[in-house]
Amino acid sequence: MNHEMEQIAQRIKGLRESLDLSVDQFATACNIPVEEYKEYESGKRDMTISLLKRIAKQYGLDVTTLMFDDEPRMSSYFVTRKGTGMEVNRVSAYKYQTLAGGFSSREADVFEVTIEPCDNPIHLSCHEGQEFNLVLEGKMSLLINGKNLVLDEGDSIYFDSKLPHGMKALDNKKVKFITVIL
Repeated sequence: MNHEMEQIAQRIKGLRESLDLSVDQFATACNIPVEEYKEYESGKRDMTISLLKRIAKQYGLDVTTLMFDDEPRMSSYFVTRKGTGMEVNRVSAYKYQTLAGGFSSREADVFEVTIEPCDNPIHLSCHEGQEFNLVLEGKMSLLINGKNLVLDEGDSIYFDSKLPHGMKALDNKKVKFITVIL
């Protein structure tokens, strides 16, 4: 597990302990199987953004707090200068840079995602809501609900994010895309 994921696991454990909840109580409240939750909290299992959003929502936090240990403070606007968004490598396949993390009470999470080329299978995830992706650089395969779509630079897609989905860089080149998660 990478260092960022270990830190996120520590923040989740700290949240649970500050609320004076047992592992069972915390996991049940977040609708996570207890044994699975123990793996997350110990840092042995990668956490999806959907899982982090579920925990944040359950306890009235912004997902930015869990991901980056920073509270959003701006309520009228928030500017992210090129290359300055807080970064996290949530799973080994994707690097996330938040583009709206400093805006409080936001209704969408916006990230620039970088996928390095690799031979690993596509990492699938599902989460509540909807998602929009716009490819900025490169070419990617998007596997969504069993269907493989190829998106080139400039292509975009809007989809139901409850469907299993994942991305992979093609042509042995990295891919950068903007994702908006609603």
